[in-house]
Amino acid sequence: MSERPWDRPRFRNWLAVARLHAIWEVRLGAALSPHGIKLAQFDILANLMHEPGITQQHLAKRLFIGRSNLSMALPELERMDWLRREGDPEDKRIRRLFLTPQGEAKAELGLAEQLRLLNEMMTVLSNEECNQLGESARRMADHLKKMPDNR
Repeated sequence: MSERPWDRPRFRNWLAVARLHAIWEVRLGAALSPHGIKLAQFDILANLMHEPGITQQHLAKRLFIGRSNLSMALPELERMDWLRREGDPEDKRIRRLFLTPQGEAKAELGLAEQLRLLNEMMTVLSNEECNQLGESARRMADHLKKMPDNR
């Protein structure tokens, strides 16, 4: 009988990463919910907190949600008074995104929940293991980005 994919370390370890990501999304979503924040909203807020004035196009490239979800989410976040869009003074076609004070407060609440959950999750790793995990993930992501699409 030939070796099955889940008998291979690379496949087995990738499944562990995928499971971790799925569990993380559920846990973070549950932690954000009491604050009235959805996971996709937090992704936007955190990115705007990290890089105020980012363009909508640049934000779409950084997010873990699709462009259509972003197109629907931005007007909703504006109605909630969590973000505002401003025209770029040098190029009127460009709209820059900024958090409002209410949006910044929500982003800070969400970030506190994310850090709390992250710190708790990482207690099972030493600092060295944590650094190795991050370095390995960055190397794989960089390699995956460089791979041709038809491969």
